[in-house]
Amino acid sequence: MAGQKPAPSPKKKPRYLELADELREEVLRGDYPDPGDFPTESVLCKKFDVSRFTVREALRKLTSEGLIARKRGSGTIVQPATARAGALHQPLSNVGEILQYARDTTISFEKLPPQEIPAKIAEQISIAPKRKWFVFHGKRRKPGRNRPIAVTVAWIHPDFADAVDRIDIDGATLFGQIEEYGNVSVGRVTQDIQAIAASKKFAADLGLEEGDPILRILRCYFDEDDRLFEISASYHPGERFAYSMHIEVD
Repeated sequence: MAGQKPAPSPKKKPRYLELADELREEVLRGDYPDPGDFPTESVLCKKFDVSRFTVREALRKLTSEGLIARKRGSGTIVQPATARAGALHQPLSNVGEILQYARDTTISFEKLPPQEIPAKIAEQISIAPKRKWFVFHGKRRKPGRNRPIAVTVAWIHPDFADAVDRIDIDGATLFGQIEEYGNVSVGRVTQDIQAIAASKKFAADLGLEEGDPILRILRCYFDEDDRLFEISASYHPGERFAYSMHIEVD
C-alpha cells in the first residue's frame, strides 16, 4: 500500500543473550539441584561452542537477575530459591529483556472502555491528552503461583484502532502486537519506578490491604519518530518484585 512503512526486519539476538536464555531455562528448570554443580566457563565454552567472552557476558546477565552468584576462587553457584525470596527478578536494560519478562510470566488482559489518561500519570510523563485512549487491564502471574505478581493497566493511542481490534488479549505483549498490527517499531522506552500506597482496587487485585506499599512501574513506548503510542503502569507488591541492574566499573 502506498505510503505504508515497510515492516521492520527482525533483529537477530546477540549470542550471549541466546546463551543466557538457555542457561536461565536450565536454572529455573532445576537442572542444578546442588548449587555447586553449575558448569565452569571452560565447560560452557565447549558445550555451547562459544567464546569465553560470550560465556562471561551471559553469566553477567544471570548474575544481574539474581539467579547465580560468582565468587572469586569459588566459581559460579546457583542462588537458592530462598535467596531469591520467590520474587520476580527483572533486569531491564533493553526491549529484549521486557520480552523475556513476558515469556517467563503469563498475563491475560481484558479490554475496558476507552478513557483519558489518568491525571496523575499524564502529569508525571508530561503529556496533556485530550482524547480517550484504548485501555487494557490484566493480572500477571508466574507459573505455579495463585497470587498475581502484578496488575497492569495499559493505554494505547487512539490512532491505533485497527491494531487494537486485532489484539489477542491472551497473546504476546501489547506493544509487540501494536508493532505488528500497527506497522510501527519501538524506538525507545522510558521507565519510572515509584513506591506508592495501594488503592482499594489494586489491593484487592493483589491480595493486599488498602494502603499497603506497592511499586508502580510506569513505561512509555515511543516509535522511531518519537511518537508515544503506548503507556503501561504495572503495580507490584514489594515482596514479589526485585529490580536489578548490572553496572560495569570502568
